[in-house]
Amino acid sequence: MRRISRYLSISLLLLGIPLAARAQSFDVGVGFGTNHDGSNGQGTDSETGLSCTPGGEDTTCDANPALDNFSMGFAGDFMATKHFGLGFEGIFQPKQDDYGPFTYRQSFYDFNAIYAPINEKRVSLKIEGGGGGAKTNVYVPVSVPLGGTESELYNENNHFALHASVGVQIYVTEHVFIRPQFDYRYVPNFNEEFGSDSVTGGSIWIGYSFGDR
Repeated sequence: MRRISRYLSISLLLLGIPLAARAQSFDVGVGFGTNHDGSNGQGTDSETGLSCTPGGEDTTCDANPALDNFSMGFAGDFMATKHFGLGFEGIFQPKQDDYGPFTYRQSFYDFNAIYAPINEKRVSLKIEGGGGGAKTNVYVPVSVPLGGTESELYNENNHFALHASVGVQIYVTEHVFIRPQFDYRYVPNFNEEFGSDSVTGGSIWIGYSFGDR
């Protein structure tokens, strides 16, 4: 799956080079939102770090959490024509959240084809689909001098991910926009960390459009 993600990313990047050279417009933006998935119903033993079943005789078994975090990110879109283009989106969790006795940080990245059936002066409807990856970093607290602690990377899980989104890009000036967006990601084997392979999300993007729309 990681090899598929790498080949897909390279293919879209190579395709995007000639499109960018003759792009009708180029958008950049920053986004803020949330991502959601349930808990996988398993736990992590706080003494051994191994998987366990919450609610049993193991009193050191901490339940694994659901995915429900604040995320931020950046994105760039090349619109080769008024209605078709390519884009990249990367989002990450700025703050580590608890994962049993550990902490974790979740991130996603996507390379997408873009279809804009409505692209007017003040509003644009963007439908995106493509592929990328999901990365879950798990950290363990370690002691440091003077009695403090800091986080050290314990495990890194990478998965291939398919992405689809719908967003309404509203222009508040000729070039500055706000885009509410709904995202869906299908992440095979994501139930190893969370409740299912389906991740839903919502975000608000603020950005700037260069070029002739």
